Amino acid sequence: MPDTGAATIVARCDALSDPTRWAVLELVGERARSATEIAQLRTESRQAISRHLAVLAEVGLVETERRGRAVLHRAVGGQLSALGHDLDTIGRAWEARLGRLALMAEEAEGGRE
Repeated sequence: MPDTGAATIVARCDALSDPTRWAVLELVGERARSATEIAQLRTESRQAISRHLAVLAEVGLVETERRGRAVLHRAVGGQLSALGHDLDTIGRAWEARLGRLALMAEEAEGGRE
């Protein structure tokens, strides 16, 4: 998925909003795993895990590699780091806005005395 700024952030956050996908991402973040191996560690079927992996791959958070007959999935660290940076940037902007709002409220309160 090409990076389109806010749309990419929203799509990635949407993909991660599902608890199963989050857990799957944690597992493939540890090391490359097949859908079968992930399903053995989870309660979902291999087919369900494959669908979750497809969603994560569609937004660029997981990549797939074929090794012989095995299909392995791994987290894309650079994309996860970029998402973390984007979310941190948004958080800092909100903190700055809230700080300015608090200052304005204090100034307004001081003018009433």
